[in-house]
Amino acid sequence: MKRLLPLLSLFAICCSFNAAANITFDGLFEQGALVRAKVAPDTKVWLNNEPLMLTPDGELAFGFAREAALKQELKLKLADGSEQVIPLKIKSREYKIQRVNGIAKKIMKPDPKAVARSRQDSKQVKTARGQFTDNQAFMQDFIWPLTGRISGVYGSQRVYNGKPGTPHYGVDVAAKTGTVIVAPADGTVSLAVADMFYSGGTIIVDHGYGVSSSFLHLSKLYVAPGDFIAQGQPIGEVGATGRATGPHLDWRLNWYQMRLDPVSIVPSMASVLSGASKIGQ
Repeated sequence: MKRLLPLLSLFAICCSFNAAANITFDGLFEQGALVRAKVAPDTKVWLNNEPLMLTPDGELAFGFAREAALKQELKLKLADGSEQVIPLKIKSREYKIQRVNGIAKKIMKPDPKAVARSRQDSKQVKTARGQFTDNQAFMQDFIWPLTGRISGVYGSQRVYNGKPGTPHYGVDVAAKTGTVIVAPADGTVSLAVADMFYSGGTIIVDHGYGVSSSFLHLSKLYVAPGDFIAQGQPIGEVGATGRATGPHLDWRLNWYQMRLDPVSIVPSMASVLSGASKIGQ
């Protein structure tokens, strides 16, 4: 991991802190973000009194949900038995909300068969996201699995006849059907299903310590459960399968069951596209 920030410089911007705390961070303290961190080996860490899993080298990850509380707390217990408490001030985000009224009641009423199928799909997805593995790829510098026009953003939501729909928990990148996508980081395939009801062709890659990536609406899958995937390796093709209005990749980032914004761990799309254009000159 190349972007670790000293505690002093990060917390001077984000929150009040104990300057002696023995921890460094990679990430932003804001709603929807994934944060990676490193402490001295044999340190124990709690987030809001919940213990966090650490690698043998003292690396860890945690996230802040879409509507995360703006005040949270980290506690460290060092190898010598001393403890430090670090208050975290989480930055709030504003999300794009679209209100749609006048929809007929029969359209709003879900199909029982569709509901049953989607629930079965959800069970598979939750199982894949909920597992713990000791893969340390979560500490890599992630890359975009696909570059192009961003057509949908994390946290956006539609309100139908005054009833809020499920927020969008990914970032959408528009591309033609058949465009190849690659793994944003190393990992092991924990789920690969060609025809889920809502998400169509779906892949989940486990990066370790609760961090995983989901790829939705794929037209073709190149991988199977259990496959080890290297960063940059092709894993599938863009499609419009499931409940999609057009071909695109819906890339999602998870910390266990918490759904986070993939944009929080990659360079901006504009900078990536700009860099690619300069290389081609």
